[in-house]
Amino acid sequence: MPMDAAGHVAEQDAIDHAAPILTVRDLKVHFPMPRRHLFQARRDLLKAVDGISFELRAGETLGIVGESGCGKSTLGRGLLQLIEPTAGQVIWMGQDISGRGRRQMRKHRRDLQIIFQDPLASLDPRMTAGDIIAEPLDTHVPDLTKAQRTDKVRATMELVGLMPEMINRYPHEFSGGQCQRIGVARAMVLDPRLIVCDEPVSALDVSIQSQIINLLMRLQRAFGLALIFISHDLSVVRHISHRILVLYLGKLVEVADRDRLYDDPRHPYTQALISAVPLPDPDRERRKARIVLTGDLPSPLNPPSGCTFRTRCARATELCARQEPALAPVRTGGHHHAACHYWQETGA
Repeated sequence: MPMDAAGHVAEQDAIDHAAPILTVRDLKVHFPMPRRHLFQARRDLLKAVDGISFELRAGETLGIVGESGCGKSTLGRGLLQLIEPTAGQVIWMGQDISGRGRRQMRKHRRDLQIIFQDPLASLDPRMTAGDIIAEPLDTHVPDLTKAQRTDKVRATMELVGLMPEMINRYPHEFSGGQCQRIGVARAMVLDPRLIVCDEPVSALDVSIQSQIINLLMRLQRAFGLALIFISHDLSVVRHISHRILVLYLGKLVEVADRDRLYDDPRHPYTQALISAVPLPDPDRERRKARIVLTGDLPSPLNPPSGCTFRTRCARATELCARQEPALAPVRTGGHHHAACHYWQETGA
């Protein structure tokens, strides 16, 4: 076994034996839609997140993948209470924070941070880099002197690979990668315990993506951070994650340790996603069997009955239309679960 693989196994074993710092139980985020006509009795519900459960431990990275519109970003915002959940529980450090308002959540915000997708659009162009990074300090640590505030900002800039001399520059004076480092610094300045990374590298060049990913991994090792990494790029998710959740139409269809999911995916949707990931070896890439999904993602306003994936699944039967599959443990071991009636027949 390669050294990096052995290290990953040892690290995962230590994480598995730690107590969870975040527990999400049957989380739902539904949005009532405007009435289509005057006499419509009940509003339609857009079920962006529909019953997601998982646990997260300190030092662990949980990858969340799926097509656009599957509910990845809504899930991330819902568990941070940036969007009010419709139902379910979000338990942070033993406390249920579900449905808490801004004032009640304030004491938890130091521990719970987010990094957004577009590095430039997420920064206020009227503020300097120093002021952007220091803004959380002004809110949560108002007793700092001006000198202490500046020292903390400079130290955090250096931590994320920015020169402290750039403290008075504006966002337009930075590259895309540097702007994302400002976003990382803003999230890190309060010494959080959990960061939700909402597609933080999708707007960056490939070479810059790897730099930001390596930065996040280095910060995780140094501070024991828990990360939730949301992305549609399975190559990136495989590199950074310990465990991976696969979402489809607001539902969890498969969850497993990183290597288990990529080596032995059991849900047809997961298999299709992985088959689309390009391989660096040209010969293997040419020989690889591809699974091409037919049709578009159904509307979450009118999802299919039974298994929501059945309308695009080559293995779908009458049972799939009639009954929604439960998230069942896969007998190959580990923390592998799949929501498919025929997961036994879909092994690699």
